[in-house]
Amino acid sequence: QVQLAESGGGLVQAGGSLRLSCAASGRTFSAYAMGWFRQAPGKEREFVAAISWSGGRINYADSVKGRFTISRDNAKNTVYLQMNSLKPEDTAVYYCAAREVGISSTYYTSKGSYDYWGQGTQVTVSS
Repeated sequence: QVQLAESGGGLVQAGGSLRLSCAASGRTFSAYAMGWFRQAPGKEREFVAAISWSGGRINYADSVKGRFTISRDNAKNTVYLQMNSLKPEDTAVYYCAAREVGISSTYYTSKGSYDYWGQGTQVTVSS
């Protein structure tokens, strides 16, 4: 079993920045692709960013390209989401997700592909 714990959410003004962290514990001896998703009120959970175990393959939703950066530190079993130039439409609960992989370059952009989820952290961007 893998447990994920997000942190770093909060309230920020438009144009500001936040860095989210997701610490993984449990079966950390395995290789996992990681992703960030978000869910705004009244909307479905949507893809934000994904990163392979190796860190060499990354993908972003069009809505966050150029503003968000996903990274990981496997030695710390942690994945990050650096969010810059935040907009009110970025307001959502942000979730970290993990999926065990058999190849280090694999990543996923569909929420249905992930097996493990964190509890979520609220990000609120005020205008």
